[in-house]
Amino acid sequence: MLRTNIELDENLVDEAMKLTHIRTKKDLVNFALRELVNKARRKRILELEGKVEWVGDLHEMRKSRV
Repeated sequence: MLRTNIELDENLVDEAMKLTHIRTKKDLVNFALRELVNKARRKRILELEGKVEWVGDLHEMRKSRV
């Protein structure tokens, strides 16, 4: 775990804590970082649209689920 001192916008922190019901600033910052990373990962996946060739048979895949 990394320990650091940072200056945060107090109003933004208060609003975020109220909206998320997160009780500590540490948990709030960790939550925000996870959300940022997840958003960036989703964006990278969406950027693959049209660049990846699909190989498979959806009809066959669906039959095996039943």
